[in-house]
Amino acid sequence: MTLNELIRAAIKEDMPTGDVTSESLALKPRLGRARLKAKEDIVLSGALAFEETMHAIEPNCKVKWHFEEGDVILSGQIICTLEGDLIQILKAERVALNFLGHLSGIATHTRRFVKETEGTKTKILDTRKTTPAFRDLEKRAVVHGGGVNHRMNLSTAILIKDNHISVMGGLKNAVQRVRDHSELPIEVEARTLEEVKEAVEVKAQRILLDNMNNETLKSALAMIPADMETEASGNMSVDRIRSVAELGVDYISVGALTHSAPCADVSLVFQWED
Repeated sequence: MTLNELIRAAIKEDMPTGDVTSESLALKPRLGRARLKAKEDIVLSGALAFEETMHAIEPNCKVKWHFEEGDVILSGQIICTLEGDLIQILKAERVALNFLGHLSGIATHTRRFVKETEGTKTKILDTRKTTPAFRDLEKRAVVHGGGVNHRMNLSTAILIKDNHISVMGGLKNAVQRVRDHSELPIEVEARTLEEVKEAVEVKAQRILLDNMNNETLKSALAMIPADMETEASGNMSVDRIRSVAELGVDYISVGALTHSAPCADVSLVFQWED
């Protein structure tokens, strides 16, 4: 689904038969300004979705951005200024804020994890645990927060997980079958040290160390050659990330970046007096 399709669907959801409040008030066009204000420290993402939502309802709206996506914005700072028909901007307000608040929330949450890895080689990855139809936007927000995108979808990369291993009767069988049908690099999920040993033996390009405590992670990393990429996943909180990164893992994947990020607190302040 394209951004424009998402915006049209969101507007239709919010105004299936119009804005009955504004229309019942019979308000005439009111040219003026509004300011988008941060009510907490955030990392900006979703600017295009915000602006295009405004244009979908108020085509003549002019938006002047004071920051770029990926920038840190402090509480109280003005993110952008809008000029146009404030009655139409009011209709677009909630949908536009929903996009920007959600995506800036993801970028802000990602930045918290990324900061915990400073000084290490570890990169923070997202997952496929995204809102349906929002994956492209949410993964872009992760990048704005300083994270790195894992595979975009099931079509872009191979990751042999526990269920694949079970249905194939073992990790080695699963890897061999994939190699019979694809030349793409292979990532293998390992839940035990025995599976780590098997993944090393079949020379997987990357090993995903799933739901291991730090002591087991340390033992697993000692078994893996330096030319083989490593990824830790499972129960990765902001408080734990630093200790895992310091073990020397290449990547840490965090589903919470997209499925548990709080919405960024922003508001649109209308200057009706103008």
